[in-house]
Amino acid sequence: METLAQLEAMCERLYNSQDSVERAHAESTLKCFSLNTDYISQCQYVLDNASSPYALMLASSSLLKQVTEQSLPLQLRIDIRNYIINYLASKGLELEPFVLGSLIQLFCRITKFGWLDDDKFKDVVKEAMNFLSQAQHYAIGLKILNQLVSEINQHNPGLPATRQRRITSSFRDHSLFQIFQISLTSLFQLKADVGSKLQELSLMLSLGCLSFDFMGTSYDESSDEIGTVQVPSSWKPTIEDSSTLQIFFDYYAMNQGFSKEALECLLRLASTRRSLFSNDTARMKFLSHLMQGTKETLQTGIGLADHDNYHAFCRLLGRFKANYQLSELVNAEGYSEWIRLVAEFTLKSLHSWKWAGSSVYYLLNLWSRSVTSVRYLKSDKPNLLDEYVPKVIEGFVSSRFDSLQSELSDELGENPLDNVEVLQDQLEFFPFLCRFQYESCSSYLMKIVEPIIKSYMKEANHQLHMVSYELSVTESKLAWFTHIVAAILRTKQVSGSSGESHEILDAEISACVLQLINISDSGFHSKRYGDLSKQRLDRAILTFLQHLRRCYIGDQAVFSSKLYTRLSELLGLHDHLLLLNVIVGKITTNLKHYTKCKEVIDHTLNLFLEMTSGYMSGKLLLKLDTVKHIISNQNRDQFPFIENWECFRSRTTLYYTIGMLVFLEDSLLKFKSAMEPFLQVLVRLESTSEALFQSDAVKYAFIGLMRDLRGIAMATNSRRTYGFLFDWLYPAHMPLLLKGITTYADIPEVTTPFLKFLAELVLNKSQRLNFDSSSPNGILLFREVSKLVVVYGSRILPLPNKADMYTSKYKGISICLIILTRALSGNFVNFGIFELYGDRALVDALDITVKMILSIPLADILAFRKVAAAYFAFLETLFSNHLSFVLSLDKTAFMIVVGSLESGLKDLSEKISSQCAYAIDHLATFYFTQVTVGESVTSPATLNVAGLISDCAELFSRLLRTLFEVIIFEDRGNQWTLSRAILSMILISEEMFSNVKAQILASYPPDQHQRLSLCFAKLMTDVTLSLDAKNRDKFSQNLTRFKSEFCAK
Repeated sequence: METLAQLEAMCERLYNSQDSVERAHAESTLKCFSLNTDYISQCQYVLDNASSPYALMLASSSLLKQVTEQSLPLQLRIDIRNYIINYLASKGLELEPFVLGSLIQLFCRITKFGWLDDDKFKDVVKEAMNFLSQAQHYAIGLKILNQLVSEINQHNPGLPATRQRRITSSFRDHSLFQIFQISLTSLFQLKADVGSKLQELSLMLSLGCLSFDFMGTSYDESSDEIGTVQVPSSWKPTIEDSSTLQIFFDYYAMNQGFSKEALECLLRLASTRRSLFSNDTARMKFLSHLMQGTKETLQTGIGLADHDNYHAFCRLLGRFKANYQLSELVNAEGYSEWIRLVAEFTLKSLHSWKWAGSSVYYLLNLWSRSVTSVRYLKSDKPNLLDEYVPKVIEGFVSSRFDSLQSELSDELGENPLDNVEVLQDQLEFFPFLCRFQYESCSSYLMKIVEPIIKSYMKEANHQLHMVSYELSVTESKLAWFTHIVAAILRTKQVSGSSGESHEILDAEISACVLQLINISDSGFHSKRYGDLSKQRLDRAILTFLQHLRRCYIGDQAVFSSKLYTRLSELLGLHDHLLLLNVIVGKITTNLKHYTKCKEVIDHTLNLFLEMTSGYMSGKLLLKLDTVKHIISNQNRDQFPFIENWECFRSRTTLYYTIGMLVFLEDSLLKFKSAMEPFLQVLVRLESTSEALFQSDAVKYAFIGLMRDLRGIAMATNSRRTYGFLFDWLYPAHMPLLLKGITTYADIPEVTTPFLKFLAELVLNKSQRLNFDSSSPNGILLFREVSKLVVVYGSRILPLPNKADMYTSKYKGISICLIILTRALSGNFVNFGIFELYGDRALVDALDITVKMILSIPLADILAFRKVAAAYFAFLETLFSNHLSFVLSLDKTAFMIVVGSLESGLKDLSEKISSQCAYAIDHLATFYFTQVTVGESVTSPATLNVAGLISDCAELFSRLLRTLFEVIIFEDRGNQWTLSRAILSMILISEEMFSNVKAQILASYPPDQHQRLSLCFAKLMTDVTLSLDAKNRDKFSQNLTRFKSEFCAK
């Protein structure tokens, strides 16, 4: 850049140009300022002489990047810091806000990064006070402190987590309380200056201090959830001082744009740890003040018309019970009036459901926590919950019902009944209120639902088959009621709250829903399975049945005579077997009549699977004629949805469930009988000519068969049941699988279910593939799988690339990797057999698999997480069990495969990082044992490893450096795993270790080299030239100490 004017013009284009090409050119031209340390002085020149704010912004942002990403000498950092603070003092008032903000961020960033390096950086509060002592610079002083607290509290990606925690804790102990006191002083001094920017800055500073991560746990600031605020003990006098709380109530009462921040401060003060207070009296005084302040807000309603304020205020009320015991609330001065006002506020919020939104759930949480604590309450004072909780219950239910008409009429809005999981979360607190006064609550619920059920029954018998808006509203109300009953039952699972009276009431409200099942599937309603409101009701019923079963049927349930006695009186269901039959009846009805609604079908199948998975409930199911009918009639008449392409995936769950039921009886005859429908499909496909085999009908039949058989395979959990399936499939039907993959190799919708079936077939879960010692089945299985993978790979590789590479190629290849990983590590075949007898099944499978992975660019492997997971798991298995094959690869392929381990080590997934470390360790250990300390280099694998590591010395040096960088710069939970790879890599080449040390030291300022060299020297203390377990453990201990000392400053 020849002149300052040219630079300013270029900066103008960088920040303001509408032409993307022009902006890109400017960015390319100017990036040297942020990348090259030689330009630091140029940045200072620009700050001193430029008049354009965009040039100043370039200089500031470039320095920020240099400070963040470069290891600058300590004195240079101190000089930059001093220059910036002086610059802000002399020119700060003239700067544009965005330039001022950037320079303050630069000052705070360099202060943070140097906090542990020199005490000069800790003078920041004193320097900020110089600004605060001058009226015209007051705002700059507050902005510096705001940014400083924010900067210290946030994690910087380039800063190791251990160093981040040390900076945070040092700042907390040294400066944070002083800054909080400054914020309070400012708030008191500025109280009369209503609505000023300085008031807002002071309030934001208080909020920043109270939101500080005091314990270094890095909670999510974007979340509404806030735990206990661990304020240091030194803050006690200030927190206990009543003026501290009052100043925030006063600022909220000003009803300015910063009211929400005042409430956020109060929220954090209300969350202060209980142990901070001197004694119970001080804590009760604090609570009474909080209660009085919120009571005044409830009385006046000031600021609550603003939704942000309203939401923050609801959160504040929710914290009362989270941080204080019910006995403390009841004994606090003014409790009676406060709880009355909270009840009125809750009811008003419930009836203003559309405006209140999710905020109301903080209020329900307050009531829920309160009622669950009543049993522990020993106070003589009335808690008044008996008076207000029934009103809250009625308000909640009526508001939900009132909301339905609006939600149904709003076609664009999301109906809460459509998301069952979210809906159950929303109902998390409400059931505890119901259980509190269960008798009156259940009576109220049944009272309001009985006329709705009668109306629904009337509609079922209606002759005019026309769906009305009123019918949709009716079904939506019934769905809400059913979800409420389901949630009430769920609280029994969670809390175990019961007693005979509760079980009788469970029976009564459950009877309403069980009665509803018959009505919803009869008359006119039996022809409405395509209607959305009917589907919502059925999903609600399924959720109810799920919780009812967990409470009263099956492995985790306790037999309840009182529940069944009452159900017998109401519905004639006198034991769990009859109740189970009702549930299965609903399941079969859904599976028979729902042909297109995947949500209901999947929900139904998941309930069926859950029931089958329990040992006790599974055995009970086999006693039911309905279940026996399902097992013996697996056809499209019984399950018409299996013919719907959109529901093809659901077939796997269906046959997984049926398979589990079949295998519970452990009978070969019953297995063969159950497999008869599949046998008919197999025979039909096997007899299909080559010409017809490519037709859509045959293709979909093959896809369905693969999904079905995968479900059956998933259900085999023992050697015996797996043997049933294997003997049924092999050898008779393996040719069809070969024919299928040969024909459809280029059609992902066929190959994906096919390959997933294979992956399930070779998964040795529960040691089900451990065949008898005299059985060749393990070898035969691998040979067949090898044959199928080779055919698929050889056909997929030549295919041209498509726009969607993941669907067309990568997904299939990743499943092949899973197949090989499971087969190679399944321990069901001795792979030495293949080489001994000249069988190429293993070599061919590995060869085609390596060709497939080499066809995928590394960037794509890392971009698609499922591909990356399968790829690195395969490499670990390959390096662990078949290293000789890896060493037989040509140099190019070897470098690509081993080079990819470097990227894997850097992956955020600890699992992938560990897999790469294991792979490196296996390779380096083999070299160490065979070459470094081996007596002679004779075997082909040994000769190969010696030559490859010699030829690829730079690659292995990079791997070792990456391992060290991961240890130094990141906090990983797999340090022990990484340490094994580091030791074996160090021992194979002392020269490589020395070079890596030199490279790492060169990236640090010279004034730190001596200290860091000593850290490396200590790393090898008492470590010998051995890879035995004792030596590895010693090195792992040294590495832990090395990381701690290396990152200390």
